[in-house]
Amino acid sequence: MAQPTILLVDDEKEIIDLLEIYLKNEGYRLLRAGNGIEALSVLQKEDVDLIVLDIMMPKMDGIEACLKIREQKHMPIIMLSAKSQDMDKILGLSTGADDYVTKPFNPLELVARIKSQLRRYTRLNVQRPNKEHELEVDELTINTATHEVKLDGRDVKLTPREFAILELLARHRGTVWSIEKIYEAVWKEAYFDSDNTVMVHIRKIREKIEENPRKPKFIKTVWGVGYKVE
Repeated sequence: MAQPTILLVDDEKEIIDLLEIYLKNEGYRLLRAGNGIEALSVLQKEDVDLIVLDIMMPKMDGIEACLKIREQKHMPIIMLSAKSQDMDKILGLSTGADDYVTKPFNPLELVARIKSQLRRYTRLNVQRPNKEHELEVDELTINTATHEVKLDGRDVKLTPREFAILELLARHRGTVWSIEKIYEAVWKEAYFDSDNTVMVHIRKIREKIEENPRKPKFIKTVWGVGYKVE
């Protein structure tokens, strides 16, 4: 059986290096991130079973990152912080964290807490049909874990960019996304007015999932505004 994957998120390299020593001895697969933005990027590409998340970090702190992670993911999150006041713990746990450890900490204690959270998570999810990663739009099924798309049970082959656009629109059904917002969410960079990249990708997606791309059923055009999945 494959060992669980743990994402370590902390801007202090020494702490991650220390935790890696202990967790690798337990046989865990480890991923690293230096802030919340990097952590969200990793989660888009990797299946993670547990996150160790520091609170005080640059660019995006652990509180904001935890809130964004909880919009889509349900794996255990253990927060780390140099703060020990009760209100800080309450804030961390109220954002969706499952446990809270104050720095400095005993690595062996943190390993024990990780094992406990993984056991609980596995027990709660055992023999439960895994629909967590599936988005369904009528006869269209989008699996965000395996990046598989099926239309009436038939596999649809999408490029990573096409999949990301379709997932974005399907995850926010009914919301109209402008070309600019789609580009910034998928490409992770500023949009230029003269760029028709998004329109080209939308056309290609429609050619693959729509019975009649000129009269789309799934991805609707809201003229002058953008696109949406109803």
